Amino acid sequence: MSGGSASPRPETERKRRKILRAAIETFGTKGSTNGTLADIAEQVGMTHAGVLHHFGSKQNLLLEVLEFRDRDDVAHLADRHMPGGPALFAHLVATAQRNALRPGIVQVYTVLSAEAVTDDHPATAFFQDRYRVLRSEIDAAFRELCAQENVTEPDTIDKASASILAVMDGLQLQWLLDPTAVDLAGASEFAIEAIVNGVLDAGPGLSSYARVA
Repeated sequence: MSGGSASPRPETERKRRKILRAAIETFGTKGSTNGTLADIAEQVGMTHAGVLHHFGSKQNLLLEVLEFRDRDDVAHLADRHMPGGPALFAHLVATAQRNALRPGIVQVYTVLSAEAVTDDHPATAFFQDRYRVLRSEIDAAFRELCAQENVTEPDTIDKASASILAVMDGLQLQWLLDPTAVDLAGASEFAIEAIVNGVLDAGPGLSSYARVA
């Protein structure tokens, strides 16, 4: 077979994964600005030039850290891709459950996603595309679920899709700040179920609960 690039040698791949693990710890604790390639090189027993040899630049390493996190999310699945349709919601709950066991990856994702709103950050395009794709996939899952349950598609699907992602990311932030105060897996499951049920069978608006003094 011709025309494709050769796969990295096992030793090269092992070194790259070691650097990525060190980068997750460094960027997760120090952020992408304060965390340096020298910090990462020291952790893995390499030189600054050695790290650059494998990733080319700090920006490339940042993006590969984020892509590594997404690959890790689906590594246990047969086709290494998120399921579609209603099964997607169960996958999101399972992802929150796994995140509770890997604080380092959650930390680096949270730090870099917050930094990505600043001007000229190397991860901005990554997160813009990531949220756009996830909203689209959750939208599609909602529409398939509505058809399955014979529910006329409500006009709340777009808001619900964005809300699920916001709840998951927001709970991760609270959990990182105080793991004893937030049950990341349980709260995520509760919120996702509430939003899904709200789309399928919307209850009364909040104003209906107001009481006149």
